[in-house]
Amino acid sequence: MLVAVAGAVLVTAPVARVSLANTEIFLPAYAAAIFLNELITAVLLLALFSVQRSRAVLVLSIGYLFSGLMVVPWALTFPGVFASLGLPDPGLQSTASIAALRRLGFPLFVLAYALLKNSDSSVRNSHAPVRGTILRSVAGVVAIACGFTWLIVTGDDALPRFMSDTRNVSEPWQYVPATAVFLYLIGLTVLWRRQRSMLDFWLIIVLCTLLIELIHLSYLSAGIRLSVGWWAGRLYGLISASLVLLVLLSQTTTLYARLARSVSAERRAREDRLVTMEALSALIAHEVNQPLASMVTNADAGLRWLGRKSPELEETRAALKRIVNDGHRAGNVIEGIKTMFKKSAQERVPLNLNQLISDVLRRSQGEVQLGRVSVETGFDEQLPLTTGNPIQLQQVLLNLISNAIEAMNSVTDRPRVLGVRSERHAPGSVVVSVGDTGIGLDPEHKDQIFEPFFTTNRDGMGMGLMFCRSIVEAHGGRLWATDNVPHGAIFQFILPHNEDSALPNKWKLP
Repeated sequence: MLVAVAGAVLVTAPVARVSLANTEIFLPAYAAAIFLNELITAVLLLALFSVQRSRAVLVLSIGYLFSGLMVVPWALTFPGVFASLGLPDPGLQSTASIAALRRLGFPLFVLAYALLKNSDSSVRNSHAPVRGTILRSVAGVVAIACGFTWLIVTGDDALPRFMSDTRNVSEPWQYVPATAVFLYLIGLTVLWRRQRSMLDFWLIIVLCTLLIELIHLSYLSAGIRLSVGWWAGRLYGLISASLVLLVLLSQTTTLYARLARSVSAERRAREDRLVTMEALSALIAHEVNQPLASMVTNADAGLRWLGRKSPELEETRAALKRIVNDGHRAGNVIEGIKTMFKKSAQERVPLNLNQLISDVLRRSQGEVQLGRVSVETGFDEQLPLTTGNPIQLQQVLLNLISNAIEAMNSVTDRPRVLGVRSERHAPGSVVVSVGDTGIGLDPEHKDQIFEPFFTTNRDGMGMGLMFCRSIVEAHGGRLWATDNVPHGAIFQFILPHNEDSALPNKWKLP
């Protein structure tokens, strides 16, 4: 603060008393800027009061409103203005008296704000209508400002003799800036000791700026109107009137931006929850539909075996066993989905991927036979163990194998071959491939196949591949698709493996 005051004084001191003739034409623009700045500041502070219910904020808003209203008669009573409007001359002391009222009134409001800050709890808990309080306060301030203006304009003879002529102040005026400086210093002290918010900090800056203005207006320029020092002081006054406004506008903009982001985030979260519920419902239906379809197929087969003249009991028994296995598989699917959506306590165990693939192929035997598909496998017998959830990874393989078989349903001009392979990929990872000789990937939709609800299958739900990718990524891996030259597609996924954990002999495939 001291550095700012000293710098301002040094810049304008040498020429502070130089008169600038014919500059009174700028007074209306200056007064209009001050009026608008302080009026908008008062409105924003009243809006803040409506939220915080703080008596201190209400008093401060009234102070800004009073100061802004009084600048209008100050400008209109400036020497020569009334005459140019065809009105009677209000007298030599009117402008100075209004200036003294503004100069001493505003720091009193700031001081009241600082003193009331810590006693607002009763007001915040009050159920008094905010709108009524604001309207009464505004009406009271307007009435007081109009009353003071009328008394000053009509009672020039009773006013202190602040001005000796239209440009120079007299001795009694010296008491006004001295009292104002005293009030500014008290306000600065109280605000500094009770500083709690960003508004308090900027009010301290405002009082410092007003102090610089007062030094220029009353001391450096010796109170000479329209001098360099006088206009410099007015410039600092305009800056002072704009500071809190700019801060409030900035905070309001920030608040609305945060509110907009919060509303947008809440909307997205709500939409995400709805999509998640839809996806989960479709996922359960999609995954349970496969074992149910297999159960129906095996049940039909069992009925056909029993319907023969010589019932094939062994075949029927095998079909019933497959139905039982599919029932357990459906339960495991539900459990796997529940596990996938849990954030903790996911079951991860060392896995032999070769054994896992073989189990899945055995479960898919009925679907393979029904689709007239031949299976080719290629297993790396030295494949390291991986850590994962067996139910979830089985479901990934079942989905990929089922999709591969479906992709070959329309193939009639070439063999239907399902290829499943496992091998080491790069240091620390293994890769599993599921390929087919079906219709292949549509180049137009190649990038969309892993999106939820996207499907090219008339009876599909578009959840299987999304589900597979989610599981693989949850295991720290990656799933992607490539073309199988010359026909078909290959789906591959990588999983990290346990270091130095080649399969023990008892887990190797024959």
